[in-house]
This record gives sequence, C-alpha cells and structure tokens, in this order.
Amino acid sequence: MTTKSDFSEEEWARIVRAPFVAGLAISLADPGGPIEAAKETMAAMKSATSPPSREELLADVALDVQAMVQERRHPLKGYKPTGPAVGDEVVAELRGVMAVVAAKASAEEAAAYGAWLLASAQAAADAAKEGGFMGFGAEQVSAGEKAMLDRVREAVAT
Repeated sequence: MTTKSDFSEEEWARIVRAPFVAGLAISLADPGGPIEAAKETMAAMKSATSPPSREELLADVALDVQAMVQERRHPLKGYKPTGPAVGDEVVAELRGVMAVVAAKASAEEAAAYGAWLLASAQAAADAAKEGGFMGFGAEQVSAGEKAMLDRVREAVAT
C-alpha cells in the first residue's frame, strides 16, 4: 500500500492538485463563460473528494483535498501554466504526475489514480453545455473537450 509518506512534499502537492489539473484541462480546451467555468470547477472538486475506489493512496489524496476545501485553500496553488500551448503544459503535468505515482505505487494503485484523474476530467466536461444561444443548440461535450479528454486519457494511461 502506498501512502502520502511515500512521496516528497513537492510530489504530494502535485498528486493532490492533479484532479483539479485534469478538470482545468477541460476548461482550457473550450473556454466558456464564468457560469460554465464555475460548473466545471465544482464538478472537478466533487470528483476530487470522491475517489472511485478504496486504495489507500486515493483515500489519502481525497482527505487532503477535503481539508483544502474546508480550509478554503486554492487547489491549484503553485501551479500556473502559461504560454501559447497551455493545453500541452497541462497534459505534460498530468503525465509527470502519473510517472511519479507509477514509480512509487503498485500497478493497481497507479491505474486507479489514473482512472480517477480521467473521471475528474470527464465530470468537468459533463458539467456544462457548450455553445449555442441561451441553451439552445448547445452540446453537452464540445469537440474541443472531447479531444482534450482523449489527450488526458492518453496521459494517465499506465
């Protein structure tokens, strides 16, 4: 069993914020208005506090996320992608976090963690309709979001 104590402080900070980074990837793929962004953020937060399985690593991450939420700490503190290829930077961060987890956790834990990151991205994508006018003609998941989901899926594959 892999726990928080198996990682350095910097590694752990990256691991804890990764579900939010996965949600951010979707928001960056097809930026909507403030309401859409809020819905996507809330969906990523809900996913980040509810791991899909009971591995101790995932439980430790969820507990830290819950503490951050209760203390109103910013989940992406210290992480600020910049530049013209922000989507590429976000995907690279997810790949890097997966490499850290895969190096120290069991294959099952790493796969569960990757599935959780993908679930966070999917929750953000499903949270708000994109495009259209006043809800008419909008699509649940835009083409840009679908493409980013594919990139996230590839990044978190173990």
